[in-house]
Amino acid sequence: MWQALIEYFSDLEKRPLERMAFLVGGLLIFWIIEGAIPLIQPQYKKNKLRHASVNLGFTAMHLVIHTFLAIIIVLISDGCRRTGFGIVHWTGASVLGTILISFLVLDFFGGWLVHVTEHKLKLLWRFHLVHHADNNVDVTTGLRHHPIESVLRGLFFFAGILLSGAPMYAVMIFQTVLIITVAFTHANISLPRRLDNALSWVLVSPNMHKVHHHWQQPYTDSNYGAVLSIWDRLLGTFRKLEPSQIRYGIDKHYPNEQDENFVMLLRKPFGKLN
Repeated sequence: MWQALIEYFSDLEKRPLERMAFLVGGLLIFWIIEGAIPLIQPQYKKNKLRHASVNLGFTAMHLVIHTFLAIIIVLISDGCRRTGFGIVHWTGASVLGTILISFLVLDFFGGWLVHVTEHKLKLLWRFHLVHHADNNVDVTTGLRHHPIESVLRGLFFFAGILLSGAPMYAVMIFQTVLIITVAFTHANISLPRRLDNALSWVLVSPNMHKVHHHWQQPYTDSNYGAVLSIWDRLLGTFRKLEPSQIRYGIDKHYPNEQDENFVMLLRKPFGKLN
């Protein structure tokens, strides 16, 4: 079983159509579900398709950038393998151990730590604001990142690979899970309260992440996790808020009525913030 898993994910990076299938499949599945059981009734400027076109524009830019970053990811991972650098090599971890260690380190660096950093450093917050400016968080919001933020996230991901020594199959397993999780946590879906609460003890659940998109602090500065919720619980950044109290968007810097203005969103981080 392990050998088949390793073989499939080891060169998944070289099969972009299969990788795209995970992304598109996740988007479509949760797009359908959120239409059937919405958590919050959306108030789109025009309609759901118009809103999606703006967010998917950022997603397309993110994917182009990641295509170039993937070259460096492969180089770092192969370099760690050749030199025996990284936790998985230092500990002589088994296949399962390698997957678990890599997953934990990559989720911490590429999920929680980079996210906290973007909120704490004003220069980086400028670019992350594009993600928070969405007044109607849904499945398409997940990869609504300014191109500069996409590069920054790549740098933290590089650090995670270097420290963990993650081989490519472990990197691709994490990235595949991440793509599906991002769609799931941003999707405007209403899960049974008990199920959502139970999930949030280990994984980032939809309700847990929606708290992070509430328009006011301190809720905006909480629940930073990407896949695992343990970092927020262990490091004191976990918060709860009833879905009925959540209001999306931000209370400063950006005009909320312009949250679907693609050109403005691209340019705003380089100008003066209100």
